[in-house]
Amino acid sequence: MTPIEYLKLQAKNLFRDFKTKTPVFDEVLGDYLYEYNPKYFDIDRIVVEHDLDEEDFSLMNAQHIIALMVGFRKWTELVKASDAELELAKLLFDNQHKIYIDDWHDYIADAEDMNGTAFDPESRLEIFKQVFVDVDGHDSVFEDYRLNKRTG
Repeated sequence: MTPIEYLKLQAKNLFRDFKTKTPVFDEVLGDYLYEYNPKYFDIDRIVVEHDLDEEDFSLMNAQHIIALMVGFRKWTELVKASDAELELAKLLFDNQHKIYIDDWHDYIADAEDMNGTAFDPESRLEIFKQVFVDVDGHDSVFEDYRLNKRTG
């Protein structure tokens, strides 16, 4: 499966999880809230952190959230990315328990600053593999958005 196919599958899984919502009346608020029965993602966390409209969530919204999780501002940027950028995006998704996306951006920016250069996508991919994929012991302080390490 190509990285883009893999990320599309994750967007579909996120959308499937979102569709498990059921309205539940909250006596304290005097209003209905949604509860989810997800299989793949921590939907409650995603709804809160991304300020999602629970009344109007589509597959396109799910794609946008996946794009944000792997360092892109929009899904359309992700689908136009180079092979190296897409491979890095997949690795970022698969290793989010090791490093949060914002921490990766800070890490690579610091490395570029220390080396006085801007790394190309292939170099960023190689750095990520060497520092985070091939090395155990990393543990992000931010929780993983996935319920299980494998959501494919």
